[in-house]
Amino acid sequence: MTTQTSTPQTPAQDPTGATSGLIGIPPHIGRALATGGGILTVISTFLAWTWTSAFPGDLTVYGYPGGLQVLVLIGGALTALFGLASYGIKGLRWLVPAGADSAIKTAALAAFATAWYTIIAISAQLGGLANLEPGGWIVAIATLAALLGALSLPFQRPAPDPSDPDDTGWEQFRHNARHTGAIIKAAFASGTTTPARKLPAYAEILVIVAALALGLTVFTYGIGTEYDELFVGFLITAGFGFAAAAKAGLVNRVSELTSKHRTVTMIGAFVAAAAFPFTQSDDQYATIGVYILIFATVALGLNIVVGLAGLLDLGYVAFLGVGAYTAAMVSGSPSSPFDIHLPFWASALLGAAVAMVFGVLIGAPTLRLRGDYLAIVTLGFGEIFRITVLNMDGTSGPDITNGSNGISSIPNLSIFGFDFGAEHSFGGFTIARFANYFLLMLLITLVVVVVFRRSGDSRIGRAWVAIREDETAALAMGINGFRVKLVAFALGAALAGLAGSVQAHVTYTVTPEQYQFAHVVPPNSAFLLAAVVLGGMGTISGPLVGAALLYLIPAKLQFLGDYQLFAFGLALVLLMRFRPEGLIPNRRRQLEFHEEAEAPTVLSKAGA
Repeated sequence: MTTQTSTPQTPAQDPTGATSGLIGIPPHIGRALATGGGILTVISTFLAWTWTSAFPGDLTVYGYPGGLQVLVLIGGALTALFGLASYGIKGLRWLVPAGADSAIKTAALAAFATAWYTIIAISAQLGGLANLEPGGWIVAIATLAALLGALSLPFQRPAPDPSDPDDTGWEQFRHNARHTGAIIKAAFASGTTTPARKLPAYAEILVIVAALALGLTVFTYGIGTEYDELFVGFLITAGFGFAAAAKAGLVNRVSELTSKHRTVTMIGAFVAAAAFPFTQSDDQYATIGVYILIFATVALGLNIVVGLAGLLDLGYVAFLGVGAYTAAMVSGSPSSPFDIHLPFWASALLGAAVAMVFGVLIGAPTLRLRGDYLAIVTLGFGEIFRITVLNMDGTSGPDITNGSNGISSIPNLSIFGFDFGAEHSFGGFTIARFANYFLLMLLITLVVVVVFRRSGDSRIGRAWVAIREDETAALAMGINGFRVKLVAFALGAALAGLAGSVQAHVTYTVTPEQYQFAHVVPPNSAFLLAAVVLGGMGTISGPLVGAALLYLIPAKLQFLGDYQLFAFGLALVLLMRFRPEGLIPNRRRQLEFHEEAEAPTVLSKAGA
């Protein structure tokens, strides 16, 4: 018998080169150019960029970066550090556990985008490039050189898919565009994170503390940006900077530590958040902070319904309204039809209980529906609630909610003699009304996080995930689908009612217009659902981050005027196109959208 052997055929290679850069510069020169450009970018931020202080931030000072210069300095420093780490310099290799090249490209892009945005803004606002000082020209050239050098770093190019010679011109264009997109994606792809060496427990906790402190610093800086150009620059630098850290593998390293020390991370995160009011000189940004917490807490409650149980609820904001109206009616407000003034703990429990009752009443006859049909019913409930409280004005219906005027003059809370409407001093720090409510709302958020975490890890939580993944299979395994979904609906409604009881005292007034399906100002049902999907369904930190972004960004984009919602919607569309699993997804959901990703060693109940 004759045995015939043949040489295994290798896959076709891209004729442009298996490992080459996007730009035809020798890799060693490109690496030096990127690193040197990053260092020169840092130096240029200590020079004057314009001759007049008419541009916000006063970029006329030598030796002291200000305004947008600080953001460019950060981008340049990241580029330089990742570039030096790519040379294997001792003491810097820990910065790039997943490889340095992709991190260098992203960091260089951050510095380039922020610097050139600043140059364009100066030219547009002051009337031409003639208003630039030498420092402005230097930073433009340095960031461009760093970016060109970074894009010349080699990467593994994907082999092109075979094309059909009979394709039309449009089909050939689409084929070439897909291949070009695959090449660009491969150019910025990061490697596999190398295992970290074993650290003592206290060292791991210190790393977590440092990461939380960095997060608090970034959030405080972003919320305190004083003018539009600085906030846009902050978004550019923060976005690309976080992406660079993720490409370097630093985010994965920190995520591993936070997963190992979940309780320490949760406590540290809330301690860092509690420190936020003490970093502010007035109550201006504490106002934004307390509204973000209200929005985030309700979004986390919706995450139980949507993220864990997989029930699409489009009228969830109505439960927030139920809790707010209930607390307002028993708060001693002169607009309330009931002459009752309960203490806060009683009004909060009552608001949560009434919202839970409404959740059961609405869920019992409707939770046998699935998908779009359930979404339509919940959308109808949200509108029915708003119209009902609008008509309870004594003319169209009973005089209970005071109609469109709502319940006003809701008094400030007083718990154990602590007046939340007055200023208080602690250790030399003075906190005002909104800072007081911020700390109270932070405590409510902590309660909601604990409930979410404990319920998600419980037997009922595993049943929710089973229902979400495949309800038919879950029913076949003996899970009572209706009861499990009703518990999720009731628990989510109760948490929203609890947040609403605080919202009533923060806003002084509750009106029907605050609880619409969609509105420019959150919270509303559309923004709540967007916060859950944007942040990452089924996670704790995802909705919190999503809610913070969805509240903060529209508040800072008011200079766009009529184009605000257009720009905001376009950003959401792009995010859902390129990261459909959300900003902070669990591992299971990430694998659903990216099958080529590496599978995790262990999957928990929620898929993390």
